[in-house]
Amino acid sequence: MRTIAAVVLCLALLLPAAVGQQNSVDDRIYDQVRLKLVNHPDVKGGAIEVKVADGVVTLQGKVRTEKGRQKAESLTQKVKGVKKVVNEIQVTNL
Repeated sequence: MRTIAAVVLCLALLLPAAVGQQNSVDDRIYDQVRLKLVNHPDVKGGAIEVKVADGVVTLQGKVRTEKGRQKAESLTQKVKGVKKVVNEIQVTNL
């Protein structure tokens, strides 16, 4: 019984730390993706929303060209820690 209680206690102590680490990784990914998008002339990140969950980045918003849409995805894929990119960007005349 003590062993079970010790295991449960250890899990209870370690789980918040693991969740906190993932949040900080996602925050870093978010910051780096935003910087890449804002600084690239084909994308100009202002009209693109970035969401990150467990290393999966979702891009939403609008760009003027298909080239900009593809560039946003490729820039995002290059960020360390990105596991997958879900590209929901629409091409419009803004």
